[in-house]
Amino acid sequence: MKVPRWFQKLYWWGNSSKIDSKYNQRVVVTQVINRGDLNQWRWLVQTYGKDELRDLVRNIPASEFRPRALKLISLLLGISKMNYASRNDYIKATRNS
Repeated sequence: MKVPRWFQKLYWWGNSSKIDSKYNQRVVVTQVINRGDLNQWRWLVQTYGKDELRDLVRNIPASEFRPRALKLISLLLGISKMNYASRNDYIKATRNS
């Protein structure tokens, strides 16, 4: 499923027409949470569902989110602990699997 046209503003360094909201979930979720507005956050919930979005956010390294955005999305989704504290932890876990 293609992302909406407004996503190009959040993905300024690339061509958003090549982004698929299911295949590129990590990029979409990270960019919308970090740079999106409330309506775009609502689109995330409608697209992925609250439970799936919660799981996606938990599995993205905390270092990929802006601190204030991470705090807010954690409160809204009821996330008390992130699975990966840093990008290095994520890379190590990925290599060892």
